[in-house]
Amino acid sequence: MIAISVKNLKKRFGKIEALKGIDFEVSEGEIFGLIGPNGAGKSTCLRIISTILSKDDGRVKIFDYDISQKMEIKKIISYLPEDAGAYKNLKGIDFLKFFAQFYKEQRDFNEMVEDGIEISLLKERLNDKIETYSKGMVRRLLVARSLMVKPKLAILDEPTSGLDVTNATQIRNLIKKKAREGTTFIVSSHNMLEVDYLCDRINLINDGLFVEGGKVKDLKEKYKVSNIEEIFIQVVG
Repeated sequence: MIAISVKNLKKRFGKIEALKGIDFEVSEGEIFGLIGPNGAGKSTCLRIISTILSKDDGRVKIFDYDISQKMEIKKIISYLPEDAGAYKNLKGIDFLKFFAQFYKEQRDFNEMVEDGIEISLLKERLNDKIETYSKGMVRRLLVARSLMVKPKLAILDEPTSGLDVTNATQIRNLIKKKAREGTTFIVSSHNMLEVDYLCDRINLINDGLFVEGGKVKDLKEKYKVSNIEEIFIQVVG
């Protein structure tokens, strides 16, 4: 089943064409990577798919919903921006409970909170205020908030930003596990090793257009390289 269908997507900010007509599809249960240099249009694309930004032209469908059906889409997706923050005066556990309330119609409240506790890896620190957390701890809490609701589509922008190697690896393994269970992912990251490890397919965006894409293995063979970083350099420069 096609989870995401994007056709001729365009977005302008004044005189700047952030997206110039991009097309792609993502299958259900796939981990799809969206990569590119800063200012290429990645975040704009993710924000449109997550219904935060409106499009100027084109068509976007999330499962069976047109992007205009925002309320229905919000029930089945979860979006973690790169610059997401958390309420510093709340305890970690209360932060998870606060967001679980919004999804009580879709999932059992207590199950969501228990999943959030497990995903966060924060253990007893969940009883401390978020203002005492390191950047990496906040990121783990935000990932837990995004995945505990069991979204049909999870949109993750720099999912392991600020995490050490051990915790980043645990989060990546969790993403792969959730994908095997049926969750569809769009992942954007500047960490090419992360993209290489996680993604089934990638599209490389530059200056508002897709300039390369396909299965990771096939792209490595095409460019006769061993990693995505080398593809990135060859295509973008």
